[in-house]
Amino acid sequence: MGETMAAMNASWVKHPGFYIKEEMEERGLLQRDLAFILGCSEQALNRILSGKGGITAEMAKALGDAFDVSPEFFANLQQAHDLAKANPPDPGVAARSKMQGIFPVREMIKREWIRPDHATLEQQLVLFFDAKSYDQIPYLRHAAKKGDSYEQREIQPEQLAWLYRVRQIAKSISVPKYSENKLRSALEKLEPLLQAPEEVRHVPRLLMECGVRFIIVEKLVRAKIDGVAFWVDDSPVIGMSIMRDRIDNFWFCLRHEIEHVLRGHGKEKEGEMIDADLEQQAMLQQSEEERVANEAASDFCIPMGKFNDFWSRKKPFFSEKDVIAFAILNNRHPGLVVGQIRKRSEKWNYLTRYLPKIRQYVLTGGAIYDGWGQVVPVSL
Repeated sequence: MGETMAAMNASWVKHPGFYIKEEMEERGLLQRDLAFILGCSEQALNRILSGKGGITAEMAKALGDAFDVSPEFFANLQQAHDLAKANPPDPGVAARSKMQGIFPVREMIKREWIRPDHATLEQQLVLFFDAKSYDQIPYLRHAAKKGDSYEQREIQPEQLAWLYRVRQIAKSISVPKYSENKLRSALEKLEPLLQAPEEVRHVPRLLMECGVRFIIVEKLVRAKIDGVAFWVDDSPVIGMSIMRDRIDNFWFCLRHEIEHVLRGHGKEKEGEMIDADLEQQAMLQQSEEERVANEAASDFCIPMGKFNDFWSRKKPFFSEKDVIAFAILNNRHPGLVVGQIRKRSEKWNYLTRYLPKIRQYVLTGGAIYDGWGQVVPVSL
């Protein structure tokens, strides 16, 4: 119906030359007369009158003076004709605009999560988000979004795309049967690793042996996301972004997600424990699930009883010497102590040099990761 109406409209719109000839007849002007008035050749004018040439901005002004009308009149005639004769746009333009306006589709294509095949882009998103149809994709549901459970939980589209990439990769890998007892035992093996940044390389193997699918996916632009915990086929999944490439943030986030797993959080449908910004979360009102996970993570990084005593004795001034001594006494890297001091004092520039980067170690330690130039080869 739309294409038929467009064709009819195109047939009604005449070339500007048609209207110029009508005006010439009305005024009794010959072609050579108008050419003389305009100061152009008859051949140039004939191209316009025959519909073979268009009216430039300069010609519109000249015609305006010649017929004592606004030059916009002729410019608008030309524009209307050009629009009527233009080929209809790719129908995918509106669809892509809608999708890109909500999800970071262009970046997802760049990261090779989906293919740059515009003809199948809608179907690819349906598969990527594991939806039954295009209208059932979260945030795209009838373009209204009011019924989306993810929107109600204040999960941003970029975070959701990241989550589904973690989920997509998780479904493609195999792990031993999950054992809660093994995971609790693994915590004892993880604790000695807190002394040196390079020891994080052992984390992927230890979690895999417990039946935990551990996946690292680089965050998308504008998406604040630290980690997530959820379940696939009775197997827990821990996803991390290493958004803040620091030893304190890595261990806090990892232990936080492990606590979610140990307590069975995130097992229900669309109940993923998504942790967007753990550094800020500790200062906001928390759910009970997040509170217990934060407490477990803090106590793992630095035993809170000992840290509280250290805090009360040394505040408000914490010397570098005291921090290092306290870290050695508790078999921790100084960065873990610094991280807790920064969080509690909100002095985010405190002893930054004691917060080494760890991403290079964990990625080369056998971790399954997507990003930083690598793409996990999974199909939609």
